[in-house]
Amino acid sequence: MIRYRLQCNNGHEFEAWFGSSAGYDRQVKRGQIACPECNVTTVSKAIMAPGLATRSEKTGNSGLPTSEAAKLAEARREFLALMRKVRREVEAIGEYVGPNFAEEARKIHYEEVERRCIYGEATSDEVRDLKDEGIDFLPLPRLPEDHN
Repeated sequence: MIRYRLQCNNGHEFEAWFGSSAGYDRQVKRGQIACPECNVTTVSKAIMAPGLATRSEKTGNSGLPTSEAAKLAEARREFLALMRKVRREVEAIGEYVGPNFAEEARKIHYEEVERRCIYGEATSDEVRDLKDEGIDFLPLPRLPEDHN
């Protein structure tokens, strides 16, 4: 696993893990990496200091101390499990509105329809417009299996 610090075109910085640098390149080319703050998919690597192990630390294949690598792997498993749980719960109680998400969110916000839980897709422009209008929403977590 490799961790990159990334930056979107709007200047937001965030970190993401990839199986390899080639995996990162493929996902960027396909537009599969989105800024968690603004959902923009035009991202690039930001400057970051390398994490270097000292000679006294035993390391595994990841280059991290073995105990630290194990902790990170467990934390990643727990985080993915939590993301899957959140997604399942939203899908269980929400109504899927597909590409009409922005339109339906506006109708709910402006009380043109009854308030309800919805989920679906929105373009980067629609996300920006919803934020500008003060409409509250949260992106569903993207999971590794979403990219298969």
